[in-house]
Amino acid sequence: QVRLVESGGGSVQAGGSLRLSCVASEYSAGINWMAWFRQAPGKEREAVAAIGTAFGSAFYTDSVKGRFTISLDNAKSALDLQMNSLKPEDTAMYYCAARTRSGSVFNQYLYDYWGQGTQVTVSS
Repeated sequence: QVRLVESGGGSVQAGGSLRLSCVASEYSAGINWMAWFRQAPGKEREAVAAIGTAFGSAFYTDSVKGRFTISLDNAKSALDLQMNSLKPEDTAMYYCAARTRSGSVFNQYLYDYWGQGTQVTVSS
């Protein structure tokens, strides 16, 4: 069983930056993708960014392209999300996720393991 623990959330003004981190315990070689999802109040959970564990291929949802960067340190089993130029609409609970299955990297239902979430609040 893989346990994911996020950290790094907080409150920031628009235009500011935050860095989220996620550490995976009992990191499994079977994990092929890790990702960040977010859920704002009253909205469905959405994918933010995903990264492949084998080659580091990264994908981003359109709204964060050019502002967010996802990175993975396999040796440390650590997943990061650097968030720059934050906007109020980025306010949400952010979740780290990992999976062993194949399919669309932005499909939340294909992810096996989830963290507890970390809150990001961006004020205008």
